[in-house]
Amino acid sequence: QLQASGGGLVQAGGSLRLSCAASGRTFINYATGWFRQAPGEEREFVAAISWSGGSTYVADSVKDRFIISRHNAKNTVYLQMNSLKPEDTAVYYCAGRSGPGSSVDRDYTLWGQGTQVTVSS
Repeated sequence: QLQASGGGLVQAGGSLRLSCAASGRTFINYATGWFRQAPGEEREFVAAISWSGGSTYVADSVKDRFIISRHNAKNTVYLQMNSLKPEDTAVYYCAGRSGPGSSVDRDYTLWGQGTQVTVSS
C-alpha cells in the first residue's frame, strides 16, 4: 500500500528525490516517515511529516540537506535529498502511521518495500 521509488546511483554532491505513493485508499490523518538502513547497520530515522504537512521532523544527520514534503491530492510524500554524501548510501523506506509523525520506527504500521540509494565518492 506504500510504494517507495526514486532511488539510484548518484555522485557525491548530487541530488535525488524519493517518492512514497500510497495506493488502495487515502490514508487520512496518517503521518509519513522516511527511514534508511545501510548494510550491517540499524534502521535509522531520516524524516517525518504530519498528514497536514504542517509539521516536519528531520534527523540532525541530514538537516539542511534533506527536505520532506507531501502532496495529499496525489497521495504522495517526497524526500528531496541534496548534497548527497557516500554515508547516505542505504535502502530508504517510507512508512505510515495514524496520528502525528514519529522518529521511532516501531510506531509505524505501514511500510513500503524500500528503494536503494547509492552515493559514489
